[in-house]
Amino acid sequence: MSTTTLAVLVPLLPFLGAVAGLLFGRRAPGFVRPLAVLPALASAVLAVLVAFRQGGGKPIVASTELTPTGSVPIDLSLYLNGFAALAAVLVGVVATCVQLYSTAYLREDPRYPSYAALVSLFTSAMLLVVYSGDLMVLLVGWEVMGICSYFLVGHYWETEAARSASLKAFLVTKLGDVPFLIGLFALAIDADSFEIPKILGAVAAGGLDHPTLIALLLLAGVAGKSAQFPLHTWLPDAMAGPTPVSALIHAATMVAAGVYFIARLLPVFTASAAALVVMAVMAAVTMIGSGLAALAQDDIKRVLAYSTIGQLGYMIGALAVGDRGAAVFHLISHGAFKALLFLGAGVIIHAAGTNSLAAMSRMDGLAKRVPDAFWTMTIALLALAAIPPFAGFFSKEAVLVAAEHAAAGHSQSAPSAAGWLVLVAGVLTALLTAAYATRLWLMAFRGRGAAAPDHGKEPVAMTGVLWLLAIPSIGLGLTAGPIADWFDGNALTPTLTTSVLGTGAAAVGAVLTYALWQRATAKAAAVGYGAGGSVAAAVAESAAETPEVTHDHPAVPAGAAPDPGRALLGPLHRHAADGFHLDAVYDRLFVRPVRGAASLVRFLDREVVDTYVRGAGAGPRLLGSLVRRAQTGNVQSYLSALLAGAVVLAIATAVLANVNAGS
Repeated sequence: MSTTTLAVLVPLLPFLGAVAGLLFGRRAPGFVRPLAVLPALASAVLAVLVAFRQGGGKPIVASTELTPTGSVPIDLSLYLNGFAALAAVLVGVVATCVQLYSTAYLREDPRYPSYAALVSLFTSAMLLVVYSGDLMVLLVGWEVMGICSYFLVGHYWETEAARSASLKAFLVTKLGDVPFLIGLFALAIDADSFEIPKILGAVAAGGLDHPTLIALLLLAGVAGKSAQFPLHTWLPDAMAGPTPVSALIHAATMVAAGVYFIARLLPVFTASAAALVVMAVMAAVTMIGSGLAALAQDDIKRVLAYSTIGQLGYMIGALAVGDRGAAVFHLISHGAFKALLFLGAGVIIHAAGTNSLAAMSRMDGLAKRVPDAFWTMTIALLALAAIPPFAGFFSKEAVLVAAEHAAAGHSQSAPSAAGWLVLVAGVLTALLTAAYATRLWLMAFRGRGAAAPDHGKEPVAMTGVLWLLAIPSIGLGLTAGPIADWFDGNALTPTLTTSVLGTGAAAVGAVLTYALWQRATAKAAAVGYGAGGSVAAAVAESAAETPEVTHDHPAVPAGAAPDPGRALLGPLHRHAADGFHLDAVYDRLFVRPVRGAASLVRFLDREVVDTYVRGAGAGPRLLGSLVRRAQTGNVQSYLSALLAGAVVLAIATAVLANVNAGS
């Protein structure tokens, strides 16, 4: 079977599984789980075969005309280069793990058939984005992912949080998609094609007439899809959906699509130095802001959500300095350990028995109760914090090396200003990342909150997936040298300077967080344990007795464990916990004016337009009422009226005749 045929089957199999699941899921419950897992598994295997055959060599291009348009043609085409092949492997593996994990996590959910089918459709759409060589076909996958995220985030639609989160995710990403669509058409007009190879050829020949405008329009869509400032606010709220969905969105689909799109069309962006600087600023603000916000979150999934936003900022930063190899390498590395972190968080939530107990300040004794989650999440957090030799260290170092290279003026496409922005923000974010990763580990596994009921050992389908994902989280970085050919041949190995800066910053963040946690715990113990016999109760008592100490920090709720994030952020904690009030800003700038305009339109419609409509009907009704009163049915009345009318006419005629005679 040819490589092209295998590549066509990769997105097709999950699509067929989704269709079959939607049609027969409820009629044949015994086939729901096989229809969910087997197509994803087969797609992952085929993606590995495609990657093996592609081998990091020349891109494989195949196309056929989809439909005649009369102008710019639309083709059903494939464009398989090295990082496209590896990205498809990531999507297939993570989707398979999520489907397998979900068979246990949602085994009692009555809506599991539709959920599994939507996950398969989500997977198929992302694989279409990865393999597509035509921007219009890519756009189909791009938009299908948006509607799938709406349904999956709102899976628990009975709750207000899930309904609001799904609507917010849909609307915010659509806000970015409007300029994105305009940018696609502008790009196709300049290049006279929607096909990626032809567009890249036109860029190389200097055929773009408006490179900055096109790049900025496309960047708006990427900011929405990949949750970058200022369109990132939907992603933390999307945690209202099932945890496996969060793993899929954050690790291998939706948010990765924007980064992958820029990597796919990077020459379009490097044609404009201004667009690269804007991209670097966006990445820097996103990295630092999300790191601070993650330090202030109590819900474990929201910490991971802000972590995803920051790591995507690293990838956008690498693209801003013109290195798509570093960006995609970090995309793949991050996909492995972030999927592990979310699925590990799902084990913790499942052990607690309810999604409402995801607050880290209330966790107790989890290291012993869920040892599989403890050990695998420890591995993933070390990778997230970029501690060598875990995968995150190598991929994050690749980003910092690229930024250092651009800052030194050695990049042919990226300005040095973009390099300095990404380098400084990247090092500072390394410190923040290690700090919130350490905080998460301490509060989740070493905390002394309120113990949740023990539900026994977790299913093998869930814990086994964690250990499977732990393998690339540990060893993927060690393949940086051998797989360089898949990433345009650029070296992905760290340098001494960036290693010292990045690892040193991470060490400072981890040690400082641990020291503050130890201090808070010791202080709580010195005050004495409360009635519940826990450090948490002592902390609550201490906070109640010394209000001046907590003036800058919100009071610790009863049953909550010590939080080093409060000491690290100080007075900034309250603002960071609320995402720096960006939702409130949007509410005042956009939501309230739109609601006010809607109220004005409603008033005009009811009081002005409807008044004219009611008046148009009232006139004929009044005239009809008068005529109806004249129609009494009495013949004598009719004769009397006729006689009176004749007399009036006679008098009027006589008067007019006299007037005429006198004149």
